[in-house]
Amino acid sequence: MTDFLPILYSFRRCPYAMRARLAVAASGLSCQLREVVLRNKPQPMLDASPKGTVPVLVLPDNEVVDESFDIMLWALRQKDPGQWLRPEREDVETMMALIASCDQVFKYHLDRYKYPQRYEDTESAPHGQAGVAWLEQLETRLQSSRYLFGERPCLADTAIMPFVRQFARTDMGWFNAQPLTRVNAWLSAWLESPLFMQIMHKYKPWEEGDPPVVFPAPSEPS
Repeated sequence: MTDFLPILYSFRRCPYAMRARLAVAASGLSCQLREVVLRNKPQPMLDASPKGTVPVLVLPDNEVVDESFDIMLWALRQKDPGQWLRPEREDVETMMALIASCDQVFKYHLDRYKYPQRYEDTESAPHGQAGVAWLEQLETRLQSSRYLFGERPCLADTAIMPFVRQFARTDMGWFNAQPLTRVNAWLSAWLESPLFMQIMHKYKPWEEGDPPVVFPAPSEPS
């Protein structure tokens, strides 16, 4: 039966891959997971998506989805038991705008804060402060609800959280000292959640000829 499952090329620690796995797991769909070593990318993945970044989803009809947010939408538009695509508070357009701002604005500063050596004439500290300034809007949202758009998670929480995690882990002491008490609690709750623990299971790097690995892992019989 695994021959009829989509194939998801992933890398455990990549925030883009994390959010794709979160949506697949939350949807209740299954796929074949192929854990990638980024310094030695498998040729079938490169054949499917020559840009060589994860995640890459190859559907049974050989259609390729190689943007993480599109993979989230692909999964949730088929099955969305948690109603992630329907925010409890405000509208879908506002939710999508916040995600776009994360991907375009917050990610810009995150990259330069975490990896200043990759960018010419770049210092980490100003981008760290700019990242905190962006996160202040999440802090404001979380003053009135447990999640970003209400009392239950939605797409914005899971599309944004992996990048906040990466930002926080760059310098945990400094991050914890910032005036982001609610963001910190929101992030901690996600990192301790069963869903996050499920999608962060460690898998052996995939090699051609390996037996298929079903993701999420089937539940053990009780």
